[in-house]
Amino acid sequence: MSHLIVDGNDQALLKEKAMNIKPRILYPSLIIAAFSVTLLSLTGVAALTGYLPGANATQGSSQDELPRKGGADSGKSAALCASCGTVESVRLVERKGSGSGLGAVAGGVAGALIGNQFGGGSGRTVMTIAGAGGGAYAGNEIEKNMNKSSAYQIKVRMADGSIRTLTQRDVPGVNSGDRVRVSNGAIAEVL
Repeated sequence: MSHLIVDGNDQALLKEKAMNIKPRILYPSLIIAAFSVTLLSLTGVAALTGYLPGANATQGSSQDELPRKGGADSGKSAALCASCGTVESVRLVERKGSGSGLGAVAGGVAGALIGNQFGGGSGRTVMTIAGAGGGAYAGNEIEKNMNKSSAYQIKVRMADGSIRTLTQRDVPGVNSGDRVRVSNGAIAEVL
């Protein structure tokens, strides 16, 4: 039976080599997990802020946006009221707000702090930078969504056949098919 004799210097060298061995499968798994969590978080933020359509979202125009063909005015009523018409559609239109940069800064700081919790060495730096970028984008989009405004767009087919589009912030008191009189770019009365 042969015995291996190791002196004190060799033992120190073996211990140092044993401590420098890194498990190779752990880091790719952490990177994949961090990426998945970040992607799912951004998807959740997009769904909550309305940038990701829901299950009941429709594509294209709705039925009430199509012009009505049977609502033609008679020649007699057109001659009596040149500023009168028939409401063809009433739609709620949302305009995206603008970001001041505060949301991007707050999101970037939060994302960097969260990203810094993952990885080690240069992987931690990459995750911190990716977290800061993703957080800044999400923070900016959230701020824009909070600053959005909405208005009602009313399409009126006038007596002469032209279409006028009116915009107002308040809920209109008219529906599709109502006869109205338009004055100064607003609905003056319902006929």
